[in-house]
Amino acid sequence: MAQASMPPVQEARSIFGRLGYSVSGDGPDMLAERKWRTVHVTALSSREATECRPVLADGGTETPYRFRCFVTWDDHIGSLRERLRGIDLPYEWAIIGVSNGGGNDYEVVHGTNT
Repeated sequence: MAQASMPPVQEARSIFGRLGYSVSGDGPDMLAERKWRTVHVTALSSREATECRPVLADGGTETPYRFRCFVTWDDHIGSLRERLRGIDLPYEWAIIGVSNGGGNDYEVVHGTNT
């Protein structure tokens, strides 16, 4: 499945745009801004979501943003959520799983660290 090997960048932009956010940045890392809220958005390919890149494992570099959203294909939500739950991250996070079959379907999973 070639589509799933690419991060869902356009899908992430589209979802946040429909929610009323202005989206800036090129590539898989972007900022979505609306009113007082800025969300650091990262689109992850299937491989990145299942392997959980090192930048996710250590929380990445210092970020001034309190909210983080990872956007990936819907069949990788569970494994990414389990990996993120086991890490003490310095921000609130959520995962958006988009359908790799096309369309506007997506699922939001809110994160809680244990």
